[in-house]
Amino acid sequence: MPTKFAAKIPPTPSKMPRSSTTPTFNFHAFVPGHMAELTDLWVVAWAKAMPSIDFEARRGWFVDHLIALRDQGTRVWCAFDASNGVMAGFVTLDPATGLIDQLAVSPQMWGQGAAVALLAVVRGQAVRPLLLDVNADNPRAIRFYEREGFRCMGEGVNPNSGLATRRYALEA
Repeated sequence: MPTKFAAKIPPTPSKMPRSSTTPTFNFHAFVPGHMAELTDLWVVAWAKAMPSIDFEARRGWFVDHLIALRDQGTRVWCAFDASNGVMAGFVTLDPATGLIDQLAVSPQMWGQGAAVALLAVVRGQAVRPLLLDVNADNPRAIRFYEREGFRCMGEGVNPNSGLATRRYALEA
């Protein structure tokens, strides 16, 4: 079993509706044994967020990309639903640059605080402003990041999809 470095961190109360059924999450640093579950979650989450793109066809790219990120020093944290042990989401952080390359939450967990809780883990690790790129055609993600205090700093293009992106920053 992976080393638990934070346990049962509930979503930030000010960001989530109060409910007796709001889940809590256990957080674990990524280990290779998480790869299959994490990759399945990435495919399902992105397919739901951007159905016009075949993320199943990008599965191999994602695995290679995650391995390369980790080899370059990026940290990966996984959130698991404390009630059933199922992976709820994950986040990456390059501590040298503050870049969040990936933040993905299982669609079954959307709106239940997993993304807020994952950002809380990253905020606790950041020593510089957090940066991330968001697909401009992903209004749900844009609303989430702006609600969490990120501010748009510019626009760009995703080199893999050719889609427009926005660069966001959050002061640490």
